[in-house]
Amino acid sequence: MNDILFFSIANHQMTVVGTDASYVKPLPRDYIAISPGQTVDALVCADQRPMRYYMAARAYSSSSAVPFDNTTTTAILEYRYGYSDSSTVSSLPPLPYYNSTGAALDFTTRLRSALGDDCQIDVPLNITTRMFSTLSINTLPCLPNRTCEGPNGTRLAASMTNRSFVLPQIDVLEAYYYDVKGVFGDHFPDFPPFFFNFTAKYLPLILKIPKRSTEVKILEYNETVEIVLQGTNLVAGIDHPLHLHGQSFYVVGWGLGNFDPDKDPLNYNLVDPPLQNSAMVPINGWTTIRFRAHNPGVWFMHCHLERHLTWGMDTVFIVKDGEHPQARMLPPPQDMPPC
Repeated sequence: MNDILFFSIANHQMTVVGTDASYVKPLPRDYIAISPGQTVDALVCADQRPMRYYMAARAYSSSSAVPFDNTTTTAILEYRYGYSDSSTVSSLPPLPYYNSTGAALDFTTRLRSALGDDCQIDVPLNITTRMFSTLSINTLPCLPNRTCEGPNGTRLAASMTNRSFVLPQIDVLEAYYYDVKGVFGDHFPDFPPFFFNFTAKYLPLILKIPKRSTEVKILEYNETVEIVLQGTNLVAGIDHPLHLHGQSFYVVGWGLGNFDPDKDPLNYNLVDPPLQNSAMVPINGWTTIRFRAHNPGVWFMHCHLERHLTWGMDTVFIVKDGEHPQARMLPPPQDMPPC
């Protein structure tokens, strides 16, 4: 759960037809890039010489500062009939180099939503809530009598919009439904406390310390939201696969470097962007998502690299009830066991 992966099948091309349970325009690929928590639907035609072919995957890791497992994991695609020597296996399929950001983006940025009678898209055009969220690796003072692995003996942390999420003793869903006070705040910021060159090579130490809190973002039912997710170079720049529970979103834009609010929105894809619930924010780059908050409830948003999640790169969206019974949050089941 801590690596984005490249995947390929020897001598076989894949046709990607869906991601995160939504159809995309058929995309022929020799390899795919898939993030933790993401799904990719691909068709493979068994039209090669009958034998055994390697399937292979290995990590994509864009930061030299982060250790990772650089081994290649394999499995076998075996044709059932038509050959006699079961020991014959293909060579390993070619895979992009482990730190090839270009190869990862060449896959993710080519995805387009399928259009047709069964594939209607509804990209929000009139945005009611705009957010700009920085994604950062941070540091905190090491706890007493502990040994910490961060720079200069600090403790590693992570944040969204300079807020490092602290998990409460009572879950946010239960606290919200039963109106338990004091569990969370409702002031998750729409913007970072200040703007700077997020992707600069050298950044002041003071910027690396986040504010720890349990803050959520409250959304009205059917509110239309745009979030620019900006990666930073604090401590170490790296890709971040962001995942949102309860809602799918359209990935309308991306880029490397700092987001330019005057120029970059001009290049948004508002015609056929992919509908996903996970999106890769490239190293020291940005990704813009849009969604309509039409699913009442309490929904976790987090980086799907497990260590970043546990370090605090999370927040919660609470979507309030609508007017109709179908637009209201369901009660917990009667047989739901207590935590």
